[in-house]
Amino acid sequence: MKLTIGFSPCPNDTFIFDALIHHKIDTEGLDFEVFYDDVETLNQKAFRGELDITKLSYHAFAYAADKYILLDAGSALGFGVGPLLISKSEVSISGLEKNEIRHPESEIRNPLIGIPGKYTTANFLLSLAFPNATNKQELVFSDIENAVLDGRVDVGLIIHENRFTYQDKGLHKIIDLGDYWEKRTGCAIPLGGIVANRNLPLNIQHKINRVIKRSVEFAFANPKSGLEYIRSHAQEMSEEVMYKHIDLYVNKFSVDLGVEGKKAIKLLFDTALEKGIIPEVSEGLFLNP
Repeated sequence: MKLTIGFSPCPNDTFIFDALIHHKIDTEGLDFEVFYDDVETLNQKAFRGELDITKLSYHAFAYAADKYILLDAGSALGFGVGPLLISKSEVSISGLEKNEIRHPESEIRNPLIGIPGKYTTANFLLSLAFPNATNKQELVFSDIENAVLDGRVDVGLIIHENRFTYQDKGLHKIIDLGDYWEKRTGCAIPLGGIVANRNLPLNIQHKINRVIKRSVEFAFANPKSGLEYIRSHAQEMSEEVMYKHIDLYVNKFSVDLGVEGKKAIKLLFDTALEKGIIPEVSEGLFLNP
């Protein structure tokens, strides 16, 4: 049986899915046609129900839960993994709360913030921490650093490997929004999940979950097995940065959400609903045993 699957070209995703798509594990008769896209493109595809299996932002999942069910395997949750707000010059949190920032040459009210997509979990956290910061411009996540450097945006919301590169470019961290979430809730921050189309038979959904879990376990047992594949899709980053990226986003929650992971996701949804950031979700979120 051939299924379509979408995930990002980032090292954490290629690390997770290498064994799956290259049949280094038993895929129980499943084959996969892969679509590589940035997270916001994957979110949009999920809204349209285009793929059988896809990575998406947990924020976006609220808008696609009628079409997809969340799998236990493959997710990105964790501590110390959240998105960062950065700027070219020093910006205070209090200034951003007032929706004004001071540059050496001027004061900017209602600063323009570059975000990696409206439906990313990063933007959800930004909305939670700074509800008045509504002047936003959507950019591909890998373009945000340069947009800040070029002055096209005043503040940037960065994710993925840009956590490791912004300082080398002389940019400054305003706040770690993952740290903000952790201090507020005591829970891991749910960033992205792997979902299966609800139209697939239940036994196929469970089969997909099993083989993804097997793929993650193989990757942990053989971390360099997919090196060339990971490198071929990475954005001009060193092997050291690639594996820092992987270590940050692939962990026990990627093998199985467990009680702790599901609690964090439920809290994220409850908080977002309470703040009016997402609509109410009537469908069950999780794949039943």
